[in-house]
Amino acid sequence: MSASAAPALAGETQVAVAANFTEPAKEIAARFEGATGHKATLSFGSSGQFFTQIANGAPFQVFLSADVERPQKAEAGGLAVAGTRFTYATGRVVLWSKTAGLVDARGAVLKAGKFEKLAIADPKTAPYGLTAVETLRKFGLYGQLTPKLVTGTSITQVYQFVDTGAAELGFVALSQVATHSLGSRWIVPAADHTPIDQQAVLLKTGAHNVAAKAFVAFLKGREAKAIIRRYGYEVR
Repeated sequence: MSASAAPALAGETQVAVAANFTEPAKEIAARFEGATGHKATLSFGSSGQFFTQIANGAPFQVFLSADVERPQKAEAGGLAVAGTRFTYATGRVVLWSKTAGLVDARGAVLKAGKFEKLAIADPKTAPYGLTAVETLRKFGLYGQLTPKLVTGTSITQVYQFVDTGAAELGFVALSQVATHSLGSRWIVPAADHTPIDQQAVLLKTGAHNVAAKAFVAFLKGREAKAIIRRYGYEVR
């Protein structure tokens, strides 16, 4: 293929991406464009909100959810191409504070309760928020800490709450803090919550879009997996 022919053949796809996957998705999209000439235009938000938008006709062609449930629903509801759903990453949740020494290595700060605000994502729409609630219930602290909870619409907003000091600590995705060592953190043991298997699916709107199909294939490849691992996710 000649260089002059590439732009005419290059396509574009609209991709809905769970907020926790923001940074790796940006890197993957850049590598994807460099490797294929196709452009992936990314939108970030909560998985639940994206599913509602997709069900109402939003023009996304690929859906990268933070859970299994929404891609399954998309497939079952005829919104996705059958057989294209797969787990692209397994996430980890972290209790993080911008204050050094506030969060200890075992998460005992939660039991001590010496803080005013604890940020979590909305458990109704954000899988990482549901995981946070699950973790608090496991430790028998959900009822006790409910008055201190500050709820963000997505995991991105939770990070912003903690980063700006609106909350002293919060449950964020490991991917959001994997590339810096600011403050203090506790990586919640995977055994303390349901695995955060994050699935992707090609939507019916992308069934005949060359760029959409190419992006899904690229996401499964070695280069994308290396980026995903670098942000603290597990990859199968």
